[in-house]
Amino acid sequence: MIDHGVERRLIVRGDTLSVYPLDGDWSRLRSEYWWRALVALPLPRRPSALFVGLGGGTQIHLLRWLARPRAITVIERDPVILHVANEWFGLRRLAGIEFLCGDAAVAVPSLTRVGRRFDFVMEDATYSDEADRSLRLAAALVPLVAPGGSLVLNRHRRRDAKALGAALRSRFREIRLQRVRQEAENVLVCGAGPVRRRGGRRDSV
Repeated sequence: MIDHGVERRLIVRGDTLSVYPLDGDWSRLRSEYWWRALVALPLPRRPSALFVGLGGGTQIHLLRWLARPRAITVIERDPVILHVANEWFGLRRLAGIEFLCGDAAVAVPSLTRVGRRFDFVMEDATYSDEADRSLRLAAALVPLVAPGGSLVLNRHRRRDAKALGAALRSRFREIRLQRVRQEAENVLVCGAGPVRRRGGRRDSV
């Protein structure tokens, strides 16, 4: 964790996982992927949201700044990250957040079994993982997207972004790949409007 000017940053192995403006001005993050993921597709009024991968919780703050979410659920496997986000990145002051501390491979099927649905699902936990794990998690998240909702995945441009978009194309009415900035490697894979299969059949990717 580093404080630099009016910003606090969470940095792990050289990667910036979160930015927290100490002066409360979130507008400086307009060009960053945390913001762009939230505005890539229209959000409904008072959305419910699921975040897979927490970091310092930048996107939770941004969602509350941009909209009035009625419910927020977070899956984060590292309890140390949860502690840092709560104590140093302002999450403890926010009410109404459901934290699930555990691996997404376990938590996501559990949410599916009990029929949970979310208007906005963001996956930012497998950015640097092998493509197979990213694909499995993306497929598992599709049933959690509410009708008319959206799924956004943060991916590396030269890794599996295009392949993941192609694999999910039959699962959503619209798939869009959006590069965050020319000088950045982040690509947002955005799926809008999940396509439900007859008889509850689930396709694999």
